[in-house]
Amino acid sequence: MTDAAAEGARLIQFPEGALSGYAKNPIRSWDEVDWVSVRHELEAIAELARQLKIWVVVGSAHPLTPPGWPHNSLYVISDEGVLVTRYDKRLCSHTETTEFYTPGYDAVTFEVDGFVFGCLICIEINFPTLLIEYEKLGIHCLLLSSYPVDKIFYTKARSHAAIHNYWVALSTPTECVHLMRAGLVGPDGHTVVEVKESQGFVIEELDLSDQRYEISLDRARPWRSEALASFNKREPLSDKRSTNRSSF
Repeated sequence: MTDAAAEGARLIQFPEGALSGYAKNPIRSWDEVDWVSVRHELEAIAELARQLKIWVVVGSAHPLTPPGWPHNSLYVISDEGVLVTRYDKRLCSHTETTEFYTPGYDAVTFEVDGFVFGCLICIEINFPTLLIEYEKLGIHCLLLSSYPVDKIFYTKARSHAAIHNYWVALSTPTECVHLMRAGLVGPDGHTVVEVKESQGFVIEELDLSDQRYEISLDRARPWRSEALASFNKREPLSDKRSTNRSSF
């Protein structure tokens, strides 16, 4: 956080389970987690965010009232050191829902310097409905914090960025760099920047006037929205040449 703020970052994103650890790997039981220490670290992060004037999105399990299993969450902390909101992973894996986590319910958006961000976690990249939902909510950038288990996650992240024409920011732990590196995908689906080493961070600016994205942001995204709205209102033609599908 300190290094990123020194280089001018306004928001820093950490991976899934960054504080508590991710279930299955390495957490085998929630009894292994020192929840008091996790809470103290969150409070320390919030205070440092206030001092550095930087927004922080950090992954951690969020404990519920026993015997309920925790949510798999992303805490969103403002540059004033305030917990603004929390995203709880909604579509979890079979193992997650049967052994470790309680799924969440809602999409979450928040705004930083005029840009609207949304949050997803890891395996949720497999569910187009969630990414369509965020496009309708008007986000500029999706924050995908992950503990990836398959290289195809990266392909899917790029595809959704290009389809929905918003940036996708990726944050992954060091042990997963062979599957998906932390970095940023542009609204055209091309990688803008990524962490080259096994660990570290990169900084990139979101710029709505960037000419690289003129087609993606100014043409494709509005047109696709209009085309879909028109399609949903479309009715069959009375012309038999249209309705008869059994003749040439």
